[in-house]
Amino acid sequence: MEERIQITQEGYNELKKEYDHLVHVERPEVIAELAAARAQGDLSENADYDVARDKQAKLEARIRDLDVMIQNAEIVQTPRKGARVVRMGSVITVTDLLRNIESTYTIVGTYESDPLAGKISNTAPLGAAVMDHKAGDIVTVNAAKPYQLRIDKIA
Repeated sequence: MEERIQITQEGYNELKKEYDHLVHVERPEVIAELAAARAQGDLSENADYDVARDKQAKLEARIRDLDVMIQNAEIVQTPRKGARVVRMGSVITVTDLLRNIESTYTIVGTYESDPLAGKISNTAPLGAAVMDHKAGDIVTVNAAKPYQLRIDKIA
């Protein structure tokens, strides 16, 4: 049995959306590209055919990956507004105590993390440090160079 994948409802919806797009939009486009390349004749020296086959292989691999993730998804309930403890799905505001910089993050599962978009995995050093803590708590992030954060707000 595959390992369960913890994911928020929003993350699950994004996986389903990408899966549906790949299956119903991109797959037919690639099939059409393959047919057009095949119609050009000799496949042994047909660069368009090789490109289309490579594209198809990558597409089918991504579809399989998404299918496994969707089948093994364990949707984690997003905390209610006013939650007192950081959980997956919490939106938190923290202050880096060394640099006095305030940041806001959403704590998500590994498969939906996107640090540039402020989505931090619950297993990343920052996410792991804040899990199960309350507003006002000071936590140590165990990164290459550990640092401390104060949890200012949990939304």
